[in-house]
Amino acid sequence: MEITPQCVVALTWVLKDSLGDTLDELHEPVEFLVGSEDLLPVLSAALQGHESGATLNLNLEPEDAFGDFDEQLVFLARRDQLPPGIEEGMLIEAASLPAGSVAQAPADTLFTITEIYPEHVVLDANHPLAGMALRLQLKVVAVREALDDELERGSAGAGFFRLQPMAPGSPHLH
Repeated sequence: MEITPQCVVALTWVLKDSLGDTLDELHEPVEFLVGSEDLLPVLSAALQGHESGATLNLNLEPEDAFGDFDEQLVFLARRDQLPPGIEEGMLIEAASLPAGSVAQAPADTLFTITEIYPEHVVLDANHPLAGMALRLQLKVVAVREALDDELERGSAGAGFFRLQPMAPGSPHLH
């Protein structure tokens, strides 16, 4: 079956930075709804017309991937306003912080804790891969028609390209 919008693809990948250092490897296929927020628009477009077994090597500039790094999305919060047991690299939702603890941050913001000091914590609302040029080798493992409930949800359930709270110290980006 040829990949078209609104079908589901099962992918594996190797994600590298512009220097060739591996950032993530996905060995077991994960399903994505093409043409939805499951995939970056540039990936949905690149997959069009391919079939199961195809391998794509893509070079993604920041504007095609996770955007440029925006210094205005880096905030300081008082350490005593955050929950105990936080660690660098953890994701924390703005809605879980006391009102006004992070000035001008919308309630749906998801922060990465980038630095912890005795009196304050640095919170970054940029995607962890923002500002990075990426190399992505995709392998199409399978292609199928989307189910009605996947089309209604607008997702096959994969969340790699959306930030989600993850366990501290997780070595994976998905």
